[in-house]
Amino acid sequence: MDIMSLMTLPIDLPIAPMLAKSTPAVPAVDAIAGGYSYEPKWDGFRCIIQRDGDTIELFSRSKKPLTRYFPEVVQMVRNTLPLRCVLDSEIVVRAGDPGSQRLSWEHLSQRIHPAESRIERLSLDTPAELVCFDVLALGDADLMEQPQQHRREVLEQIFESIDPASGIHMTRSTRDQELAEQWFERFEGAGLDGVIAKPRAAKYQTGVRSMLKIKHQRTAEAVVLGYRRHAKTRAVASLLLGLYDEHGDLVNVGGIGAFSQKMRESLIDELEPLVARDDAGIMLPAEGARSRFSSAADATYVPLLPLLVVEVSFDHLEGRRFRHAVTFVRWRPDREPESCTLHQVDVAAGYDLADVLS
Repeated sequence: MDIMSLMTLPIDLPIAPMLAKSTPAVPAVDAIAGGYSYEPKWDGFRCIIQRDGDTIELFSRSKKPLTRYFPEVVQMVRNTLPLRCVLDSEIVVRAGDPGSQRLSWEHLSQRIHPAESRIERLSLDTPAELVCFDVLALGDADLMEQPQQHRREVLEQIFESIDPASGIHMTRSTRDQELAEQWFERFEGAGLDGVIAKPRAAKYQTGVRSMLKIKHQRTAEAVVLGYRRHAKTRAVASLLLGLYDEHGDLVNVGGIGAFSQKMRESLIDELEPLVARDDAGIMLPAEGARSRFSSAADATYVPLLPLLVVEVSFDHLEGRRFRHAVTFVRWRPDREPESCTLHQVDVAAGYDLADVLS
């Protein structure tokens, strides 16, 4: 039986969550009718929580079920949230020592795994938490047509009796633009993405970019390690990037995937002289990191001699990896590959995640 058919909540489920479009700066609080409120932008798995009594489901931004991967989150919801509700939230995992904790995308992404035994083990080793920022339904009330400021008031009422030690948190919110700009600068050190600006008078619009997001953006130079071939055409699918660590080793830090089709096709020929080959002219074998969401074939790539430098824009570096796919800016023939080090990448000053959640 479809578990969704057991739910009698007042809105059609699952739904696509409301989205945000990028803007370069925090907007003025009165820039639109009704004004904005501001919240930290969390960097985890977007999650729509659906509870109808003992029936609890977690759905991703793309309406895929997350429930089986986070049994500890399901238990948190069962112990804490109202018996019948739909909330918009983010699943996050924290890492680090007390006093210097931050969000860990690496630990979070490992939670999506097919093996039940591994899911159970990781739910204990790297437990997830929930950060809630909107309420869509409560009891028999459909709140999606209500303005954001009213939905926030309902959310605050729900969380009046919830202990943060439960692992379920309500995100901060302010109407102070200056404070939001401080959050933008400080909270990055705890692994957050930036700031969200929400129209206070707006209803909840599923799948619509009706909010604004202000994200960190930096540039760095990296060495092109190789490329992955396009599956269907003679073209480059993505470039793999490297930076030199403190030992002088070139480590894989991520890749560039967004190019025009014309550039993808031209890169095949332009990169040919740089393909790494042995003395017999045979291309050296290469295998990169596999993704649990893709096939093993995706792990192979064409290796290049580490001679080509590219400037990229990125939001932040987590450990030794760019957190998201980076964007091509320009080639840098004036830069020596050896100058592309992890040390030269601008990294935010540390900030304790516990202080963000408190």
